[in-house]
Amino acid sequence: MAFEGLSEKLNNVFKKLKSRGKLSESDVREAMREVRLALLEADVSYKVVKDFVKSVTERAVGEEVLASLTPAQQVIKIVNEELCSLMGNSNARINYASKPPTVIMMCGLQGSGKTTHSAKLAKLLKKEGHRPLLAACDIYRPAAINQLQVVGQKADVKVFEMGQTDPVVIAKNALAYAKDYGHDILIIDTAGRLHIDENLMQELVNIKEETKPDEIMLVVDAMTGQDAVNVAKAFDDAIGITSVLMSKLDSDTRGGAALSVLAVTGKPIKFVGMGEKLDDFEQFHPERMASRILGMGDVLTLIEKAESVMSQKEAERLTKKFKENKFDMDDLLDQMKQIKKLGSMKSIIGMLPGVGDKIKDADIDESQLGRVEAIITSMTKAEREKPSIINPSRKKRIANGSGTRVEDVNRLLKQFDQMQTMMKKFTGKNGKMSLRKARKNLAGMNFDKMTGKGGGNLPI
Repeated sequence: MAFEGLSEKLNNVFKKLKSRGKLSESDVREAMREVRLALLEADVSYKVVKDFVKSVTERAVGEEVLASLTPAQQVIKIVNEELCSLMGNSNARINYASKPPTVIMMCGLQGSGKTTHSAKLAKLLKKEGHRPLLAACDIYRPAAINQLQVVGQKADVKVFEMGQTDPVVIAKNALAYAKDYGHDILIIDTAGRLHIDENLMQELVNIKEETKPDEIMLVVDAMTGQDAVNVAKAFDDAIGITSVLMSKLDSDTRGGAALSVLAVTGKPIKFVGMGEKLDDFEQFHPERMASRILGMGDVLTLIEKAESVMSQKEAERLTKKFKENKFDMDDLLDQMKQIKKLGSMKSIIGMLPGVGDKIKDADIDESQLGRVEAIITSMTKAEREKPSIINPSRKKRIANGSGTRVEDVNRLLKQFDQMQTMMKKFTGKNGKMSLRKARKNLAGMNFDKMTGKGGGNLPI
């Protein structure tokens, strides 16, 4: 998980501050020294760290903060605001052309994930109602064109290619094709190199002059650490990038490059890749990333992910089934498939406020979903519709058919019954979700039971 190490260290610093109650100036300065070390260990640029700590300290040692009833909370609030400022206070958007097509030129070093993330971006834009076109201008890397065609097909986006022709000619013809066939966005996948060289930059300059891109997006690998910032600066000096797309942010526990890019280059991060699947792709929200770093969760992103896999109509249908006590195992199976699309259970739970430190060492069994799916699919249609008819002999048959134990079948049936009881509490008399009741019930949930800390597996 991105920033896992940094988040843990910062939370330890803030715990110490909270335990002291009233703070002195020396307490704040001591805490800021620890913050400085945490940021440097996260591979944040030294100059950025120096300026950040100075800014936070100047605000935090003010009389208004130290004299407040909750000084530790005030310090955390200041750190949060400064983190947002460091990454850009507002969500940077794509520079759309006043007259379509909008040309987005993707560039970066080889291995940064440029081709895959071109398709990820195209898929996201298509979901938003656009008609993107991908152009294969990487003629040097073996199978690069074929790779773009494969990921383009998965994203359901057309790929324009002309084989091993001059990349400038390909880009020019792709632009003409986009205009002729009504594509309002053209995404040009350019060639990368193992290192920055003169030939690479000149080719990019030529493509830029020919297509006049509205957006020059640099794809950088978060795992390269501080070198990612150096790469961004070199590309910006040579061709003038307008934004950054940071890939593999989920794989790096430091993630310092994300905190340094804007401050060093002046170019905002607009998108981040959070996994290998085409849907593991997000618009970059500075305030949400700051919340994740400080262990405050990211409920908004979780809601957006949920909305992307479940329509309002489907949610209303399920609410009605719960209210009428008609929710069955088939519905549960459908919901499990939707949960899988959201990502790993650890990443989902990690977006909930105040639980980041609790799941750090929790034994969350990701394969549990697969076992539950096997149990449900081993039931007959009648058993899935009415689990109450499942007697001991049926349980034994289901366990044998799913490769599990009778105890596992019993656990699922018990949890299914508990879930139905809980959802009845969530729904009001009119069948709609009661927000007050939902908050009350969620607040009373035992998180250790959810994560299996007590030795059990993660329930559904």
